[in-house]
Amino acid sequence: MPNQTPRAAEWKDALFRYVNAMNEAVLSRDSGVLKQIADVGQRDRLAKRMRVTILREKKSGIKPLHSEMRTRIEKQRVNQGEAVVEIALHTVRSFEQSGQPWQEERVDRERVKFVRVGQSWRVDSVLPLVSESHPEVDVVVDPEPRHYREEDPDRRTVIPSLPYMNPNAMYGFKSRVYAGAVAGGDNAYEYAMRGTPYRREAAVAYAERWWNEPNNAYENFDVNCTNYVSQCIFAGGAPMNYTGRRESGWWYKGRQNNLELWSYSWAVANALQHHLTQPRVYGLRAEVVPRADMLQLGDVVCYDWEGNGRFQHNTIVTAFTPEGMPLVNANTVSSRHRYWDYRDSYAWTERTQYRFFHITNDI
Repeated sequence: MPNQTPRAAEWKDALFRYVNAMNEAVLSRDSGVLKQIADVGQRDRLAKRMRVTILREKKSGIKPLHSEMRTRIEKQRVNQGEAVVEIALHTVRSFEQSGQPWQEERVDRERVKFVRVGQSWRVDSVLPLVSESHPEVDVVVDPEPRHYREEDPDRRTVIPSLPYMNPNAMYGFKSRVYAGAVAGGDNAYEYAMRGTPYRREAAVAYAERWWNEPNNAYENFDVNCTNYVSQCIFAGGAPMNYTGRRESGWWYKGRQNNLELWSYSWAVANALQHHLTQPRVYGLRAEVVPRADMLQLGDVVCYDWEGNGRFQHNTIVTAFTPEGMPLVNANTVSSRHRYWDYRDSYAWTERTQYRFFHITNDI
């Protein structure tokens, strides 16, 4: 009797076994379960993540309660002997500390290659499609907030930059300049210098609304972590420092005629970190605090994976563990209420350094 060709859909059985092995390893806290995964590189990545998070959980008295992984197939290319599939892996985990529970979510995206072996299929390779670690972007950042009058390029007059406010950022991007600034004169300075409260709950509400889908009122980047954090801060009432120059200020105007109109600090991790570090008398202001437990809702954590002074990822504080440690939301790898230290990230290394920014209450 001739060999029967297995149904093409049977690669989905191999996908189920792969996801089930990952979830079983998390639940049992036994990395040996990962031996079911043929791709050694992916197996090692998962085992490393398990080791460091288990140590953190034991040290902090965090008890895992439940883990669920849901898989969505986003793309697939299948022939008789091979299937290459892109998946979104939505993980929901529950924890308990001091008798009180909380829940985190994240969405990882992977490209999984399956090959047929005899009458069955197996995972051949796994490639994470997005990561919190990405190539460093060298940009020149000008710490001085300036705005140049473009109508006189040979005699560029420096005037104070004017802040923009977006009270409707929760639902759509409608940037508007302060009325006093439009009028000009002393009123412009009065509006620019006057502090307004940072609405932390509004920043968190925006972060919760858009953690796992893009707000189409803004450009969406492949590496979207800083763009997302900037949107959250802006929704909290932080005024834009519009200079019209990409290397200075903190601002966003969208895309016009195929031109990118936003500052580096709005969308580049290291540039936002640099902008928050600079002292200023009005607008988005922050202070570095020495410990994560000193942060408040709507504050920012910056991540330097290699410890070389180049920050590559940013998150925003949206909740706290029962013992007061920050839980954060982020984009690129979409995350909600994730433990702040990111030891569960493929990007994390023993050299990782953090910078904790407390955004001032009056901005």
